[in-house]
Amino acid sequence: MNNKNGFVITHRDYVLSGWLNSTELVRDYQAYAQEIGSEDKALAQCFAEYAETEAEHAAKFRQLLLNYEQKKM
Repeated sequence: MNNKNGFVITHRDYVLSGWLNSTELVRDYQAYAQEIGSEDKALAQCFAEYAETEAEHAAKFRQLLLNYEQKKM
């Protein structure tokens, strides 16, 4: 836990940040793949694959967040 700024940043906060970052990257990579489209199919495919990989990360972070929520109950 981090308390150097006058408030406590919990492990849940780190997981939430990771989830938010991952979901944003999914949207960005999907948008890049669509925008590039047929102009550079290899690059578009690369971004599409990155979006899928990042979606897996986001799903794992989401599950961790749900676990934290269940512990609160």
